[in-house]
Amino acid sequence: MDRMRQDISIILVDDHQLFRDGVKRILEMEGDFRIVGEGSDGADAIRLAGDLQPDVVLMDINMPNINGVTAAEDVVTVSPKSRVIILSIHDDEGYVYRTLRNGASGYLLKDMGTTDLVEAVRVVARGGAYIHPKVTGKLIDEFRRLSEQEEMYERAPISDDSISVDPTLIDSLTRREREVLQLMAEGKSNRAIGEFLFISEKTVKNHVSSILQKLNVQDRTQAVVISIKNGWVKL
Repeated sequence: MDRMRQDISIILVDDHQLFRDGVKRILEMEGDFRIVGEGSDGADAIRLAGDLQPDVVLMDINMPNINGVTAAEDVVTVSPKSRVIILSIHDDEGYVYRTLRNGASGYLLKDMGTTDLVEAVRVVARGGAYIHPKVTGKLIDEFRRLSEQEEMYERAPISDDSISVDPTLIDSLTRREREVLQLMAEGKSNRAIGEFLFISEKTVKNHVSSILQKLNVQDRTQAVVISIKNGWVKL
């Protein structure tokens, strides 16, 4: 090992033990990688990050209790020095967009090669960002779509006086309802929202109905327009 190279401490979090063991063996072949902790869900990732303050938290996105998307935000809160890398089977740009927004610095696909995995960990540990090439193009398209959508809503007049714009209305929404509202603003259908949040489509419909009632609007479009104009969602 190069004596000038500084060790990189890593936490591995994945609910599949066999996969986690395989990644661990790959990383431990690098003389400067140290696996300092392992977990099986997002709660483990948050706890271990707070306790161990690692350089890198490498975790799956689909996990029980707390998924990787949600955990990423809490990990960087309890351990600001830690860099989060998501390792996923999903190449959907929506997942990438949200994990990056929640503080992740890398998004990798589980079918990537060993050399690329090692390079990605090194890049992120040095303070850079690494997104799997397969999803980079999709991510660019998603940012372009959201930008165009934001311009459309900015141009859309709100002429109906019955639409309330009381800025305190957002406080009446639960955390889950705010997540659903954000995904509505990103143009996702109820089914897509359910898949993204790992909840049923029926549950999503119930959340949407509650959001419309609390915001005193008639439909999804009005809810999204009001939310964008008041800065309740990010595009």
